[in-house]
Amino acid sequence: MKKNKYISEAKNVINLQISALQKLKKSINSSFNKAVTQIAKCNSKIILCGVGKSGIIASKISATLSSVGTPSFTLAASEASHGDLGMISKKDILILISNSGKTSELKNIIQYANRNKILLIGIVSKKDSILYKASDIKLLIPEVTEAGGIVPTSSTTVQLALGDALAIAAMKYKKFDKLDFKKLHPAGSLGAQLKTVEDLMITGKKIPFVNENILMSKALKILSDKKLGILIVTNKNRNTIGIITDGQIRRFSQKNLNFQSLLVKKIMTKEPYSIDKNELAAKALSLMNSKKITSLVVNDKKKPLKTIGVIHVHTILKSNIS
Repeated sequence: MKKNKYISEAKNVINLQISALQKLKKSINSSFNKAVTQIAKCNSKIILCGVGKSGIIASKISATLSSVGTPSFTLAASEASHGDLGMISKKDILILISNSGKTSELKNIIQYANRNKILLIGIVSKKDSILYKASDIKLLIPEVTEAGGIVPTSSTTVQLALGDALAIAAMKYKKFDKLDFKKLHPAGSLGAQLKTVEDLMITGKKIPFVNENILMSKALKILSDKKLGILIVTNKNRNTIGIITDGQIRRFSQKNLNFQSLLVKKIMTKEPYSIDKNELAAKALSLMNSKKITSLVVNDKKKPLKTIGVIHVHTILKSNIS
């Protein structure tokens, strides 16, 4: 084959997989809804199993389910008949993946599931197969043309896409959100991007609170002690009503030599920009960039007037969030 024909071959493989996915899209029916509901409501584990390439796909789907809050693991078909069937409990859901549905290694697993009334979801393309007939929920995938005529490619693409669809739909059903996702992905660049404002904010005695009616001379001492370059102004109810930055102080002092004798409320900027503690730190950074500021006051949406923290741009950048 000439070198330039490799590109043509690549496009042919991709076109076959695109065609397979289009067929899959058209085949989705009410059985998919049933499968999602059962997976989302499962109080135990989702166990996946396949043979050969389908087994590899089963592992990926299992990993995706676990990453979005649905505990899952894979069962090796070759080991199942040698004791590993004991890993399956009656509260589990078993998902078997097989393009033909006739793979001999799956027969004992199917019989075990049926005999013990374990919910069986079959992902299969043949209606006349043992897997299709034995499944409680039948997810019939389309028969597709494999690249090279025989190599499992288009069929595994379909299996993978269907598994991803099940995982995401179950995630939506369970209302698994970004905060839940963050708990399961604390490390690496993904973990950094999922950090919330609450993870990085300054709290407690480190917050530079000042009352609106104190003199600026006293406020300046607090500014110096806290070393954040800002002051959070509160009223008698301890609600946040303003903010003072060191930049404001410099500009004001140049215009008014007696500014230290002024009350804080005469200097402050009213209604400072704020953010909820549960927002992503990346969103806080974006807000600071758009408003050209370096700090945000943090609140809880249940008590929007109460400042519970301060988040600074340098803290976010040090966490490798961009």
